[in-house]
Amino acid sequence: MNAPANETAAHEVVLVRHGETEWTLTGQHTSFTDIPLTERGREQARELGEKLAAWDFALVLSSPMQRTQETCRLAGLGEGMQLDADLAEWNYGEYEGRTTKQIRDEVPGWSVFTYPSPGGEAPEAVEARADRVIARAVAADGPVALFSHAHVLRVIGARWIGLHARDGRWFALSTASLSVLGYEREQRVMERWNT
Repeated sequence: MNAPANETAAHEVVLVRHGETEWTLTGQHTSFTDIPLTERGREQARELGEKLAAWDFALVLSSPMQRTQETCRLAGLGEGMQLDADLAEWNYGEYEGRTTKQIRDEVPGWSVFTYPSPGGEAPEAVEARADRVIARAVAADGPVALFSHAHVLRVIGARWIGLHARDGRWFALSTASLSVLGYEREQRVMERWNT
């Protein structure tokens, strides 16, 4: 997982979680349900634009969902945005729209990282998607912005430093947060997380 020979320390991958939605407020798991940002989520996205202005991105990728695309546009990066289905959220299957508490009433101790979601995606499938996104980001000619969702971004962070999808459970992400992946010499590192 070392840097390619042409890699420099200035090559960073910035993970951007979308702004607030009605379901992030209620704690409902949201993958394929395409719900919009709240007004507060739109404000958060505009505020992200100020933070993201520090980079001149060579590549901007977004999940196809409206909440990530809108976050990207309101943050000022919509013009160069490319959609990437690999950045879609972990598919929760039958648990879509349910809260962790509701699921745990039936499956004590449930977590998407450690238990199956009936009709949903296995951790290994999310890990494969994360690896494809990372390969695309590393091949870019400069900093990359990835607009996506909490669980898949947690897996990307874990994979960046050589961990497995299930290890994403150790990395919390707030709505409208930024995390920065980079290098210390040739070693992949987390420069910042959940800021």
